[in-house]
Amino acid sequence: MRLTSTLGGLLLLSSSITATLFANESSGALFIGNDRLVSAVNKSTGAVDFLSLDGQDLLGSKNYVPNTPGGSSGNGQSGIGPYLDCYCIPSGTYTPGGVNATYKLLQGLDGTGVAWAGIVMSEQYPPTGQLFESYWFLRDGETGLHTFSRLAYYNETTPFLRNLQEFRTLFRPNTPLWTYLVTDAGFHAPLPSPDPASGDITNATTVQDATWYIGNRTDEPYVEQMSDYYTKYTFQAVWRDHSVHGMFADGSRSNDNSTFGAWMVMNTKDTYFGGPIHSDLVVDGIVYSDYLVSNHHGDGTPNITDGFDRTFGPFYFHFNRGAVGGSWPELRDEALQFASPSWSADFYDDISEYVPGYVPTSGRGSWKARVQLPKGAKNAIAVLAQNKVDFQDNVEDTKAYQYWANIGACDGKVQIDRVKAGTYRLTIYADGIFGDYVQDDVVVVAGDTTDSGTVVWEPEAAGRELWRIGTPDKAGGEWKHGYARDASRPLQPPEYRIYWGAYDYLDDFPDGVRFHVGQSREAEDFNYVHWSVFGGRANFHRPVQEAGHGQINNWTISFDAEARDLAGAATATFTVQLAGAKTAAGNTDVYNATQPYSNLPFVVVVNGRELEPWIIPYYHSSSCATRSAVTCYQVANKFTFPTSYLAAGPNVTNEIVLSLPFNATDYESALLPGSVYVQYDALRLEVQ
Repeated sequence: MRLTSTLGGLLLLSSSITATLFANESSGALFIGNDRLVSAVNKSTGAVDFLSLDGQDLLGSKNYVPNTPGGSSGNGQSGIGPYLDCYCIPSGTYTPGGVNATYKLLQGLDGTGVAWAGIVMSEQYPPTGQLFESYWFLRDGETGLHTFSRLAYYNETTPFLRNLQEFRTLFRPNTPLWTYLVTDAGFHAPLPSPDPASGDITNATTVQDATWYIGNRTDEPYVEQMSDYYTKYTFQAVWRDHSVHGMFADGSRSNDNSTFGAWMVMNTKDTYFGGPIHSDLVVDGIVYSDYLVSNHHGDGTPNITDGFDRTFGPFYFHFNRGAVGGSWPELRDEALQFASPSWSADFYDDISEYVPGYVPTSGRGSWKARVQLPKGAKNAIAVLAQNKVDFQDNVEDTKAYQYWANIGACDGKVQIDRVKAGTYRLTIYADGIFGDYVQDDVVVVAGDTTDSGTVVWEPEAAGRELWRIGTPDKAGGEWKHGYARDASRPLQPPEYRIYWGAYDYLDDFPDGVRFHVGQSREAEDFNYVHWSVFGGRANFHRPVQEAGHGQINNWTISFDAEARDLAGAATATFTVQLAGAKTAAGNTDVYNATQPYSNLPFVVVVNGRELEPWIIPYYHSSSCATRSAVTCYQVANKFTFPTSYLAAGPNVTNEIVLSLPFNATDYESALLPGSVYVQYDALRLEVQ
């Protein structure tokens, strides 16, 4: 149901808490609101379908667009939200709330005497018995909704159901009110109108999954300021330092020309998966509560097995209003003040009895340490995640949480508060340092602070370093078309964020990549993607696939060495750190026996001598560059060989060839390129 003039009559049914906050229920909906923000959850859909701030409708009319390849996201519904959506039932996508949902209307006073109201939606999905729950809470004096999402599965007869492919909460309006997309303080753009991601592809050409060419639109602000291409992946974010994202209305289409903001505040990150290098969609005409679970960029997803029961959240959707002529940074800054796990922690404790699975303060402790960092370490970070597992793989224990904090550059101090009691692996990494520091069995006790004392990080080394290229920082942005800005547009977006097909590898490197250490430039002479083939499927400019004659799949690094460089050394170690690798498994982590490159061989040849191949397994595969990213699932390998393979002298040049299989492709159900590929983080050569 859509609420307009009927709202005033329904308020008469209110079970009043204060003069401003109200909570009530009708036959078709439940309502919570205060003197500024009013919301309603439709009982037939399980979604918020009315949301108004200071009398301004924030959602617009309800609409449905059928799913099409490369078309709109999710289940095609808009004009609703926040609501829960997933790819989690045997047939795939599902929006809970429309089968046999039950509802509760909650209300009370928090510990400071401030009134709150809440709505709980619970649905037992009949075919599988999965339990889905959504929670919305509103406090008096606030203009935002605190939300939680829960999935539980108890079934001994069918102990394994499937993987949890996607799990997300969406604010998905269908109104011309919203005019800008904002990923973070440094990246924003006008929202295309019409928005292809909403399903309206008028005057837009689909070039890839959820990617459109709109360069022929005249007077389109997005095209003028950002790019000829629009894709939901452009606005993805990496979790580490991410706090707030959303949409902005510049007032041109509001009732009184006031500006408005709709922001998702990432006030907690502990119930997500993948750690601080996880990246995913945040806004594209939809404001996501970030993807609670997904593998767009290659991270694993948890399995839904008997006993799975996880509550995600809290998350805070903040809505605000600004002055006529105001700017989006002003409204985003207002939301930014809430981006802390300590904000509203007391309130979450007060309502924890209504949210199964939420860990209150009584079940949390703190951890601290002083880290002695290696020389040259920058931007260091400490991560607590699942014990004895790479933090990228923390989906293996669905009861485990994750935390991280930056390490003081001067004093090495780090502290993480509000950690769920348990046993964790500590991982430390930093820009400029190859490898990580890892320590298992860090125990955090509720109500106490675990002090790990002084942690001494001895960086990995395999002798004298002869050279390195790239910066080990768990990203591949320093190469050509990575972090470089597109100066042809006023907003100057980083090139990697734009559709990968905008850059033609064969034009940029007609003779292939030939990089000479000490002379070549990383930002110009080393591409941000190492393809096996180029062109063809999903390539707008080069629709015919080209395997080339070795200049695509084989890259050459050349370097000089002097006799003293190799003196006394018997073994050389060549380290390859990848920011992402796409095997024939794509981003699904599913082995396909029909595809010869599900497990991808990466070959290194030193001065004509081929080393043992590195087999990158299917479950470490990412769909990275093609989804506008340079930080994905990280993999690395150390190739060792006798230093006798190397030559020294003034007139001798060494060559290392990095080789992917020739003409290697995979099957893609979505409109994505077929080529396998890798993206480099950093490489170095050592001898001892």
